[in-house]
Amino acid sequence: MTDRTVLAGPDGAPRCPWALSTEDYVTYHDEEWGRPVHGDDALYERLSLEAFQSGLSWITILRRRPGFRAAFADFRIEKVAAFTDEDRERLLVDPGIIRNRAKIDATLANARVLADWSPGELDTLIWSYAPDPAARPAPKTLSDVPAVTPESTALSKDLKKRGLRFIGPTTAYALMQACGLVDDHLEGCVSRTTASGTRGAGTQDRP
Repeated sequence: MTDRTVLAGPDGAPRCPWALSTEDYVTYHDEEWGRPVHGDDALYERLSLEAFQSGLSWITILRRRPGFRAAFADFRIEKVAAFTDEDRERLLVDPGIIRNRAKIDATLANARVLADWSPGELDTLIWSYAPDPAARPAPKTLSDVPAVTPESTALSKDLKKRGLRFIGPTTAYALMQACGLVDDHLEGCVSRTTASGTRGAGTQDRP
């Protein structure tokens, strides 16, 4: 991570520097990253994709997201929990996803665990670890953005205690950033300055 501040994007608006390397990142940064996400299925999807991202660049996952959604029944917890051994074998040879056996097995196992939870339980648990925004000044440079926090460490520990897999503190913090539990858009970023307007309702479970 380098000590860089916001940079002008293709439209001249200031953005976090990581968002400017590809058009896919610009769109993801502007429309998704850091916006509040709610809903058990939606959060299960992001838990799963962050786990698949471990050791890889996020752009690799982002560009395969349609393939992941097709392969994992749109990340509907109840549907994935019912996957069979045949489904697992199908996933292991699916070119549309990352064919990592441990990550696939964790995604299936996590769905089976979550299928036994009450509706809204995953949402409530994850959001209970959102820190007070007033206690977090806007980061000025990329070097001000942490990779792990006490909250992400505690969230990881809680999820693991409840039987979820492949969710370490770094992955948990990436989830918190992506789902709006924290706002790590840099000071001056257009997506931070519009937070009170466009960054509101967030994403619910898909109908």
